[in-house]
Amino acid sequence: KVSEGVREKAWKKYESLSAADGALACNKKKKETWGVCIFIVAIDLDEVTFTFTELLKSMNMSVCTFFQFLKEVDVNMDTVSTKVDSTVSRLKKKYDVLFALYHKFERTCGFIYLEQPSSEISAELSSVLVLKNYWITFLLAKGKVLQVEDDLVISFQLLLCVLDYFIKLSPPAMLKEPYKSSVSAVTVNGSARTPRRGQSRSSRTAKQLDTDTRIIEILCKEHDCNLDEVKNVYFTSFIPFLNSAGIITSNGLPEVEVILKQYDELYLKNKDIDARLFLNHDETLQPAVAACSQLERTPLKNNPDEEINIMLPQTPVRAAMNNIQQLIMILNSATDKPSDTLIMYFNNCTVNPKDSILKRVESFDHIFQKKFAEAVGQGWAEIGSQRYKLGVRLYYRVMESMLKSEEERLSVQNFSKLLNDNTFHTSLLACAVEVVMATYGRNASQSDSTSTETDLAFPWILNVFDLKAFDFYKVIESFIKAEPSLTREMIKHLERCEHRIMESLAWQSGSPLFDLIKQSKEREGQTDQPEPTSSLNTPLQHNHTAADLYLSPVKSPKKKASGPPPSAPSTPDAQPAVIPQTQKPPKSTSLSLFYKKVYLLAYRRLHTLFLHLLSEHPDLEPLIWTLFQHTLQNEYELMRDRHLDQIMMCSMYGICKVKNVDLRFKIIVSAYKELCNTNQETFKRVLIREEQYDSIIVFYNLVFMQKLKTNILQYASSRPPTLSPIPHIPRSPYQFSNSPRRVPAGNNIYISPLKSPYKFSDGFQSPTKMTPRSRFLVSIGESFGTSEKFQKINQMLCNSESQLKRSAEVGAAAPKPLKRLRFDIEGQDEADGSKHLPQESKFQQKLAEMTSTRTRMQKQKLNDGNDTSASEEK
Repeated sequence: KVSEGVREKAWKKYESLSAADGALACNKKKKETWGVCIFIVAIDLDEVTFTFTELLKSMNMSVCTFFQFLKEVDVNMDTVSTKVDSTVSRLKKKYDVLFALYHKFERTCGFIYLEQPSSEISAELSSVLVLKNYWITFLLAKGKVLQVEDDLVISFQLLLCVLDYFIKLSPPAMLKEPYKSSVSAVTVNGSARTPRRGQSRSSRTAKQLDTDTRIIEILCKEHDCNLDEVKNVYFTSFIPFLNSAGIITSNGLPEVEVILKQYDELYLKNKDIDARLFLNHDETLQPAVAACSQLERTPLKNNPDEEINIMLPQTPVRAAMNNIQQLIMILNSATDKPSDTLIMYFNNCTVNPKDSILKRVESFDHIFQKKFAEAVGQGWAEIGSQRYKLGVRLYYRVMESMLKSEEERLSVQNFSKLLNDNTFHTSLLACAVEVVMATYGRNASQSDSTSTETDLAFPWILNVFDLKAFDFYKVIESFIKAEPSLTREMIKHLERCEHRIMESLAWQSGSPLFDLIKQSKEREGQTDQPEPTSSLNTPLQHNHTAADLYLSPVKSPKKKASGPPPSAPSTPDAQPAVIPQTQKPPKSTSLSLFYKKVYLLAYRRLHTLFLHLLSEHPDLEPLIWTLFQHTLQNEYELMRDRHLDQIMMCSMYGICKVKNVDLRFKIIVSAYKELCNTNQETFKRVLIREEQYDSIIVFYNLVFMQKLKTNILQYASSRPPTLSPIPHIPRSPYQFSNSPRRVPAGNNIYISPLKSPYKFSDGFQSPTKMTPRSRFLVSIGESFGTSEKFQKINQMLCNSESQLKRSAEVGAAAPKPLKRLRFDIEGQDEADGSKHLPQESKFQQKLAEMTSTRTRMQKQKLNDGNDTSASEEK
């Protein structure tokens, strides 16, 4: 199936791989290497004459093994092009979604259908045939109506529609409860129907099946899925698919041969994964032991005899549904219109912003629907509108919270300039909608940093709202602080959006950032700096609000304002700030804060990479950082349409070169590939000059070194440049619970903070339910269970104490001090500032506090009980 041109070029690539430094694996796996070379060249030449599954079958490899091997053979930066990377990324995302959905589908069918139905059911309707018919119908529907095939949530909603349709057509004798009763009720209320062999089933069109929603209600309840959304998918996408595909026979069931033929055409057209093979549990579709997609698994009980709360399986689908349900329940109390409190703020403005706000929200509704339908499929505009409306609720909710905070901070109620600022509102609305989109857009492989993005993922939202990344960045921190109900996942997502803006998006041509830097440089005739290096080792103050950053790029240098800072906002009715000619324009708050955060992010990334590569040369880190920081501050044009990490890697290579430390670029990028949130395009496709891209090595030689040659050579002289201070590393400004922390001394005890303040009765999982499964679970204020569990914990702690004592007595050296658990306030040993004896472990201190708290609560309960009984006696 492979053309001669592909074969010849693939052979050359095979020979170069076999001769390369890392050729050991290639020489051991000659057949696999040859297959990979054919795959790479066929994609690069746009001559793919085979499907991905056919290639895997020929190589006798699984999907995950293939992806892992491709990563191994990419020893040089030019082995695998960014075009191949993009294709592989798409295949991985599609596989992850299909894998997650098939296992959910298989398990769900087990809850719906009897394994051995009664003998009166036709052999043709066996559970195997049911699975096959359903799954292929779903695959066909997914391929026909969905343009975004890596969207887990929409795909799952479509799968529920397929299940609903088939269950309604199934004989009740095949079904388990509650589906059996619901289908029987439909049969009684609708047209009569008999399941016996030889008797004709009533002819019912797809439209006649729509009238009863009992089955879809049960399915949505079972899977924590939003009923309205699934019904919308059913009527606007699934039913039109059935009516147009021509696969339905007279009895309402799709004809297997017809759907098989249509899916085969779709599969051969896409040339990717034959998802029918999931039905056979084909080895090419099974995850490897060290799977490339780290799909979440349901945790197993350590001991089946233990009393333990039954937890919902945290499969990718379940996790996505839980996040969506939580978001919807948070926003159920919010409204689609401004609240009375917001109206009051609007009325207090010099220029009332209400009409322009409402008009803007309505305008973006139409724009969002259109863009969503273009990305997902024309039948999905209404789903897009539903998601936008959730975003609008969050937008009004966060706006109100922000204004309340500003009122407390400034003791003013007139926010006319802020509330009439178009960029502020567009950014805030975009951020709210992004939170909704990210909640729905959870990928099947969240832990794989290269596979978390979908077509609808950030920065898609910036294009929809025609918004500059630098303007969007200004609202993120205030948004997080203003909405305490955001989940940990959403906070991390917004923080990642902020990082992406600082890494590259804010540095794109046309960004307002460059104008701000230029203005800053012009203040004192090129001697000014966006942010002085002297401030790097001072703590980053997270007290700037959105109002500070949007109202004006400036702040008063002499005194604090009693209201919003002076500005020159974009609204025509507002008066621009008047600056006397003798006075220099005040320094930009937004630019200063942005640079502080960029320096902090840059140093963290550099430090991580440095530990991977140069830990034996600690003296080089301050030199590399000084060159890196100098470039960002003084040669910022090198960042235009480029990435922060490109400057970082070049700085590292340049210093090593001048200091005669052998570190090749190939080694740098190999280590860089292993870091979190990295993209191969960062080092494979770097802007050299206008419209011309090449590898990072070419960028270093032709651009970076040419610009900084004099500066780099100074590090080899006897009078090197003054070192830049290391940035002060603060705690994250976004407060959320830390992961469970393991207690030292080798015991299997973890302490996990409360995950959620909500009660189960409010529709949320309780903290107990949301804590990772473990041997023992202590939740203050809730029933702990039997006393034996406390005895076991005491016994384990006693054992760890005796182990420490024995090691202290037997060993000459004292035991290493236990690592501190970060429960307390920074700079204090305990929340009250008290000190404990050095011999005590932090866990023992905390356990003592917990026990003390429990004792006080039990006493209080006892007293309350005595008071109650006393009053009853009276």
